Amino acid sequence: MRYESPATVKDAVALLAKEKGKAFVLAGGTDLLVKMKAGMLEPDLVVDIKRIKGMRDIRKSASGFSIGAGTPCAALSENAALVKAWPGVVEASSLIGSKQVQGRCTMAGNLCNASPAADSVPALVAAGAKVVIAGPKGKRKLAVEDVPSGVGRTVLKKGEFIESVELPKKDARGGDAYLRFIPRTEMDIAVVSAGVNLTLDAKGVITKARVTLGAVAPTVLLVGDAAKAIIGTKLDDAAKKKLAAACSAACKPIDDKRGTVEFRTEVAGVLARRAAEIAYARAGGK
Repeated sequence: MRYESPATVKDAVALLAKEKGKAFVLAGGTDLLVKMKAGMLEPDLVVDIKRIKGMRDIRKSASGFSIGAGTPCAALSENAALVKAWPGVVEASSLIGSKQVQGRCTMAGNLCNASPAADSVPALVAAGAKVVIAGPKGKRKLAVEDVPSGVGRTVLKKGEFIESVELPKKDARGGDAYLRFIPRTEMDIAVVSAGVNLTLDAKGVITKARVTLGAVAPTVLLVGDAAKAIIGTKLDDAAKKKLAAACSAACKPIDDKRGTVEFRTEVAGVLARRAAEIAYARAGGK
């Protein structure tokens, strides 16, 4: 196995594109290194991107935030502006692993691992986040929900890697939230999860919404019918009931030792309703 630590995006792309064997990107390494040690992966090349300028930076601009692919999740909760704008995204990322893992794991890595139960992904999709992908043909942007193509698979092509995650500017009366159900109190993966991002008008009526579910399908679900159920309302009981029903109807879960199809389907609606209530309050709703 070869280990390379390039100083530029161009060099990283070149290394990944030229490798004829199995090449992997090392951002935090909390998934990659564990799989290597367990004998699940035997890379021919590992490309460490952390030395590339900007790869560990959180940059705020008029259009929102750009978060380098090598930025550890622990750094997100230490950025006051990001926490204020997107508390749901920060809360979701802070649920990945232990405190030790938090110092290494990244949202880009969590996305590229392509687990249906990834915590940061539903929150990012609810926020309308995009990723900047660098590759042999230059750079391109892609919505976060379009990156995973299945369990453990992404749409990234040979030579490509995620350079940064981009969050849009928060709406003036916007709020987001993320919730998950786990069997234990901490350090577990989601059995079901839900993310909600919504915007209110001056009267407290929801004008925009995005509702997502995790761990109930091979990839994260963006539930359009759930968003429609609450747009135009003040999140009254009837709207929340329709929201929950739409989320349960969208589920495509599996039975496993951590949860049944029936359980996941029911809990998806419950979590979405609770997340919507939190997001509504954060947006200034009463």
